[in-house]
Amino acid sequence: MTSHINWFFVLQLGMALFWIVTYILIIFRGFRDKAYGMPMVAICANISWEFIFAFIYPQNDLQQKITMIWFALDIIILMQYLMYGPKEFKKYLSRTLFYSSFFITLGISFLMMLTIIHEINDFEGKYIAFSQNLMMSGLFISLLFWRGNLKGQSLAIAVFKMLGTLCASIAFYLYFETSLITIISVAILLYDCFYIGLVYKLNRKKITL
Repeated sequence: MTSHINWFFVLQLGMALFWIVTYILIIFRGFRDKAYGMPMVAICANISWEFIFAFIYPQNDLQQKITMIWFALDIIILMQYLMYGPKEFKKYLSRTLFYSSFFITLGISFLMMLTIIHEINDFEGKYIAFSQNLMMSGLFISLLFWRGNLKGQSLAIAVFKMLGTLCASIAFYLYFETSLITIISVAILLYDCFYIGLVYKLNRKKITL
């Protein structure tokens, strides 16, 4: 007798756990290095999506609980950006401009996301989630080039980040017919592999500060 495995549920849990581990690793690395571990626009997009789909348009009970955990962890990551970000941008921005730019970006991200949800009828948040994941993958690469070192980053963060999104990508490929998400998923995987390669290379050179 063979038991039926709900693979969507397994992949959903994998996505949740891998992203939770990613966030926890970013938090610990951020406190260790005294540096934020997630780019500003990625933080704003994440916080906005998680707030909307945890409290305004919640999905099933399991996904709502997962999203609330992500939201709580992202609040800490947000606080790290506000704590450690000003010193990194002090040559370019005053503290007032730094904080102003962050909260303006956060507000714009939230309003744009709500508008897009209604415009394209994406009340499950799937198209926005994958689109912002693609943006996030590019931004993590940009953060490495900006710093030239692994402050706030690690190989474990890069790998778990990829695994979390990969679980979601496989789930949507198997259970939903959406060519757009499939294309975005492949692009994310390519960027994430490139990011892992860059982090590995920096690890080998021991440039971590």
